[in-house]
Amino acid sequence: MYRYTTRQRTETETETFVRDSPTVLSYAALGCWTFWLYAFGPALTLLREEWGFSYTLLGVYELLLAAGAALAAVGFVWAARRLARGVLLWSSALATAVGAGLFTLGGGVPATLLGAVVLGLAGTTMLTVVQAVLSDRHGDRRDRALTEANVGAGASAVFAPLILGLLAASVVGWRPTFALPAVVLLVLYLRYRRQPLPAVPQPTTGAGAGGLPLACWLFAVLTAVSSAIEFCLVYFGPQLLIHAGMSAAAASTALSSNYLGILVGRLLGARLTRRPGRGVALLYASLAVTGPSFVLFWLTDQPVLAVLGLFLCGVGIANLYPLALALTLGAAGGQEDRANARSQLILGVVAGVSPFLLGSLADRYGLVTAFALEPVLIGVCLLTLWGGLRARRTNA
Repeated sequence: MYRYTTRQRTETETETFVRDSPTVLSYAALGCWTFWLYAFGPALTLLREEWGFSYTLLGVYELLLAAGAALAAVGFVWAARRLARGVLLWSSALATAVGAGLFTLGGGVPATLLGAVVLGLAGTTMLTVVQAVLSDRHGDRRDRALTEANVGAGASAVFAPLILGLLAASVVGWRPTFALPAVVLLVLYLRYRRQPLPAVPQPTTGAGAGGLPLACWLFAVLTAVSSAIEFCLVYFGPQLLIHAGMSAAAASTALSSNYLGILVGRLLGARLTRRPGRGVALLYASLAVTGPSFVLFWLTDQPVLAVLGLFLCGVGIANLYPLALALTLGAAGGQEDRANARSQLILGVVAGVSPFLLGSLADRYGLVTAFALEPVLIGVCLLTLWGGLRARRTNA
């Protein structure tokens, strides 16, 4: 018979990472939201081809999606204090499906713009609940949980534009693509509707009495700006591929190379984060890959090299968001829900304004010149990562 001391049991429990029902549900729900999110950009490319609107209006769609996300972030802490995690999860899932329906079935620009707002509001609420559940459940190992969750999200990101492109080339059309996550969420609801989720954690003594630590704010900006890098590629990458000679349908489908790179990068990230303490090094390595890869995509006029650059950008971008978010929540000082919501608020603003700015610059100066915004965002990520780590050491 084996006998364990209390200390040995504690160490074993700390090292064990369990993918229980709340974890699996969270992974699947995040995959559904990601499918919608990554189908949204290529769908805008096809809408622009159908209706002939400008780059600026294309940016407005993304801006309204981000505005909905910002509204969700503003209200999340209030809602999380009053509603159970399960109620928030399933109600936001239903509302996200409604937003997807408005976006795809709306008969004109106003209705589809409203769909973008609802999609951003409800989808970000669902995303924030999922992140909260994983943080509540896994604590200090949230970096691994968030990275693994984003592996499934990366797979959804690969399949979303691929399925959309295939349906767009068929007699069915691209719009039924947006019904697929709703069907999956319905199955998840039937399977997990009675599954209890972790309760909202009580703030530690003194938590909430003041603001979030400086390190937490800097990591939240890092989370937002890293997402802006990705969204600029998602929404305007196909346009640059069209500029390189591809058709709109081919460019929308070719964006899957970026998502394949994200999936590959997250699979590597999930493996590396099995051992704690590797997140910061992986973040620096990810930014080091993203910079040169973007330059290859940006400056080549060869479609094959552009697609290769998109793939490598995906590998670099893959782990920026989950690891930056893990740093944000880890630096929250017992105010994880507040940090979670604030990070999504900043993300909504930054990730919304950046593509809109890129679109406006593209209308005025040309798309290639406008993409100079991306190296600026990569530089901001490096600065905020360095500054957040320094602030965290100062407060330690």
